[in-house]
Amino acid sequence: MQTTRWAEFPHPSKTFEYADQALAEHWAELHRGDQEPFPDRERVLALDPDCADPEATALALQQAWRDFHAGRFAAAVDGAEEIGLIAHAVANKASGIYADYLEEDDQVKLDIYQAGVRRAEAAIQSFPDDANAHYFHAFLLGRYSQCISVTKALAEGVGGKIRKSLDRALKLAPKHAEALTASGLYHAEIIDKVGKLIGSMTYGASADKAVADCRKALELTPQAAIAHLEYGNALYLLYGDKRLEESNQAYEKAAAMESMDAMQKLDTEYAKASMSE
Repeated sequence: MQTTRWAEFPHPSKTFEYADQALAEHWAELHRGDQEPFPDRERVLALDPDCADPEATALALQQAWRDFHAGRFAAAVDGAEEIGLIAHAVANKASGIYADYLEEDDQVKLDIYQAGVRRAEAAIQSFPDDANAHYFHAFLLGRYSQCISVTKALAEGVGGKIRKSLDRALKLAPKHAEALTASGLYHAEIIDKVGKLIGSMTYGASADKAVADCRKALELTPQAAIAHLEYGNALYLLYGDKRLEESNQAYEKAAAMESMDAMQKLDTEYAKASMSE
């Protein structure tokens, strides 16, 4: 993937650097939302039993995640691609967040999402029991669908693929808050685009399910700005001005969150900017 022209993270902070043992010490909180296991030697061997140098590979994978958390998204993707497919999660998370928030060229965004979908599909084939292989497949397909319009994506059958991957991710990792948030938003977007009746009959979409999944994600990760953001989005998609105040309150909570890494900072800044519009 061509990353040489990627934009830089605009909110540098020394607190997002997790050098040496700091990454392991903060890993559980940093990854409460995506349930990604810590990339140590055992994790590497679990994914690649034939790895020639699991220690070195683990250190490289840890560095890729350090780059992600610090907002060095291009470096995270480049490092992940050097490692190989076992680094699919950091490559897909870094590229997806970068495209979502920092890339301004629509074609480049689309290219990033499509490359991520292909990577996720390969990861699903190689690591079928890895929850994040399925989650990032759904995440990137969702972003892809927004690029081409949700309506067009549904006509292409993307909706069913997203639902399948989210269901599989949550079966493998029931406390995957980011997958729960994505599931809630999936149901809300379907209903917003095609209505409750067709959404229910054709896609199995449910307003109650949308709200329940978003609320469960909030219970699991109450300090995650993205959980509040997407809950607010889901409420507005489902109920419009009838629950506008509640939707705005969710955005206010997102904007007030303390950030532990670059992704969270981008989430909170997005919430702040949206409130001022």
